[in-house]
Amino acid sequence: MSSPSPAATVPSHARVVIIGGGIMGCSTAYHLAKLGWKEIVLLEQGRLSGGTTWHAAGLVGQLRSVQNLTRLIRYSTELYSKLEAETGLATGWKRSGSLIVARTEERMTLLRRSAAMAAGQGVECEPLTPQQAGDKYPIMRTDDLVGAVWLPGDGKANPADITQSLAKGARNGGVRIFEKVRVTAIDTEEGPGGPRITGVQTTAGPIKADIVVNCAGQWARQLGRMVGVTVPLYSCEHMYIVTEKMENVPRDLPVMRDPDGYIYFKEEVGGLLMGGFEPEAKPWNKDVIPDDFEFGMLPDDWDQFQILMDNALIRVPSLEKTGIKTFMNGPESFTPDMNYILGEAPQVRGFYVGAGFNSMGIASSGGAGMALAEWIVAGEPTMDLWPVDIRRFAGFHGNDAWLRSRVAETLGLHYKMPWPQREQESGRPFRRSPLYDRLKARGAWFGNKMGWERPNWFAGSGKTPEMHYGWGRGAPGGWFDAVAAEHRATREGVTVTDETSFGKLLVQGRDAEAVLQRLCANDVAVPVGRTVYTGVLNERGTFESDITVARLARDKFLVITGSAQPMRDMDWIGRHMPAETNAVLTDVTSGWTVLSLMGPRSRELLQKVSKADLSNEGFPFATIREIGIGFATVLASRRTYVGELGWELYVPVEFAVTVFETLQEAGEALGLRDGGYYAVETLRLEKGYRAWGRELTPDDTPFQAGLGWAVKLDKPGGFIGQKALVEAKGKPLARRLVSVVLEDGEPLLWGGEALLRDGRPVGDLTSAGYGHTLGASVGLGYVKRGDGQDIDAAWLEGGRFEVDLAGTRFASKVSLRAPYDPSGLRIKG
Repeated sequence: MSSPSPAATVPSHARVVIIGGGIMGCSTAYHLAKLGWKEIVLLEQGRLSGGTTWHAAGLVGQLRSVQNLTRLIRYSTELYSKLEAETGLATGWKRSGSLIVARTEERMTLLRRSAAMAAGQGVECEPLTPQQAGDKYPIMRTDDLVGAVWLPGDGKANPADITQSLAKGARNGGVRIFEKVRVTAIDTEEGPGGPRITGVQTTAGPIKADIVVNCAGQWARQLGRMVGVTVPLYSCEHMYIVTEKMENVPRDLPVMRDPDGYIYFKEEVGGLLMGGFEPEAKPWNKDVIPDDFEFGMLPDDWDQFQILMDNALIRVPSLEKTGIKTFMNGPESFTPDMNYILGEAPQVRGFYVGAGFNSMGIASSGGAGMALAEWIVAGEPTMDLWPVDIRRFAGFHGNDAWLRSRVAETLGLHYKMPWPQREQESGRPFRRSPLYDRLKARGAWFGNKMGWERPNWFAGSGKTPEMHYGWGRGAPGGWFDAVAAEHRATREGVTVTDETSFGKLLVQGRDAEAVLQRLCANDVAVPVGRTVYTGVLNERGTFESDITVARLARDKFLVITGSAQPMRDMDWIGRHMPAETNAVLTDVTSGWTVLSLMGPRSRELLQKVSKADLSNEGFPFATIREIGIGFATVLASRRTYVGELGWELYVPVEFAVTVFETLQEAGEALGLRDGGYYAVETLRLEKGYRAWGRELTPDDTPFQAGLGWAVKLDKPGGFIGQKALVEAKGKPLARRLVSVVLEDGEPLLWGGEALLRDGRPVGDLTSAGYGHTLGASVGLGYVKRGDGQDIDAAWLEGGRFEVDLAGTRFASKVSLRAPYDPSGLRIKG
């Protein structure tokens, strides 16, 4: 279905140019046409599906740990099932169902958790015994299995056929598709908000365009570099075999996954397609992918494949006597965190990306293409897409050497046990605070966020922390006991935590106040030396971020945001600064170390090293000012994320060691203890403090989140999202955030568990941990009332609430108020 001669047909102008004719490019084109957009051109340097789409295995599994990603894959299955009727071209879609089997009790616990989560997401998922699993997959060995789950809505499809069907649907909607046309350059011009797309140069001539969409698959990284956009993906070799025909392999045999053996199976023309995701992958050592690598394959590598073959023979013994028809080794692109990359690049206006599908492109692209098309049309995401948002990455994530190291681990994460506290190990240490070596010497076990090495817990000075992942508390004296001690020290004494990873943005200039007033739901027109917590909302009245704004001078504001958010917040603030604005936005994250000094004895410790007046009268809550600490001068902000008296100390990096040593020396007599992020998490959950990306997302309003107090609807000049909130103000709140505490003090919650009222799912936990002050697991989660009426204390008290933990239900107390110090007396010191 090639186009006519490119030179004769490539238009001189298009509204949108999509680069890449794989399944994602064709899906985006199809959905833009469905939304009524015209003048859409899709360019493919080879032939449609000739990059990595053509050799994909074609598995479509619905369930993901993030609800909106599950929703998008469910949309994919619906789209693929009806596409043939619309276009007349077969897709190969078959709703075969799928089995996931467990060799260990730990894996079965994960599958039971998944089944409970699936119920809340509307996905059918049934736990099975080994015998029941064997009944559905008769050629499978089952005597070594603990159990399985059955997902009847899963299926399989033919990747190339789906791509052609989507392409025909796009053409029917007016999209013009050109094969054998390569983009050689991308044109931009400088605008008020930075560079903006103006078109592309191609082998068939130039095309002026308002929007360019990078759906170039494994070429997306080098295509992004043409315009200075970071698309952090890298190719790995992904292998599978196709066997000769086998006995007892019917055409409707389900897909089967054996993650403990790193393998998957699907029926293929009467035989089996078997592949997998080995723990240590083999990156394709190509920093630049050849343009002419079309329908390309890599050499067979049986040594690399051996671990998969060995496990396949365990699971399906009859493979030993079956011939192999095909060995497929094709490169596929993987990202640093195993989530794909979607959205408008923060570096260039009008440049969108949809790439990096981590061997899940067939399952994901139907829904991802719809979501990206809606993003393009609306100018912003229409749902919470933060887990796949391109703005979760920064420029440093594009380093080729680092990417090669990281994706060698990423591929194996598909089937590696996703323990609650699992940290990726490759490409580390990456970004380090000035205190990294000192914290390491004090026994820190580090986690990783936005590249930063962050202390999660401390084994103690001179000790090497040993982290053993699991569903429980681990061995005595391990991470759980260490976190409990840090938690108690914060509640009863004083702790210091390195929070250097906080994002720090400076907004300066004559119009700085006006810019922030329009962006913030709270009133930030406060006196110099005051700080304000506020949501940053979109026009729908839902969260784009939550920040603390500190007024340092009449024309100077410091914006404090979460570790993962600086790129996102820089982009959002920057694109909403009018061209004529006299204000400058600067990311100063790396210029400041942050030490969080928290606990009822924090004032006592600070007074030993500073002459500043730290009394309630002299330094009230929500105040920020310069103070001296030993020889150093720092910004001290009296705020808390743990629910105790305390100060966040913003220290110029060159003084970080000085201040840290001064505090440690003075704090020894007071029992100062190092604190890690695990303790911060359990402390904030007891206090009911919300976290971006979990309790606060683009799907949540401040009223639903219980943050109406931080919204000033009558603020002069208004703010983005005000109209939507005014309209919502008088309506019932049928969905609200609640605090949840288990009545049983033994089980550990991790987040994601289903929440039930009178036996029926009404929500799930967005965050959870063990509340060491409360003596039980504590969490936050949204509940939804089916009749649309207001959720109030009476409705909560009138129901029997339970948390489903891997199939076992535990009674819980649910409240709109924080379970710890709801009146906030502790903060006031």
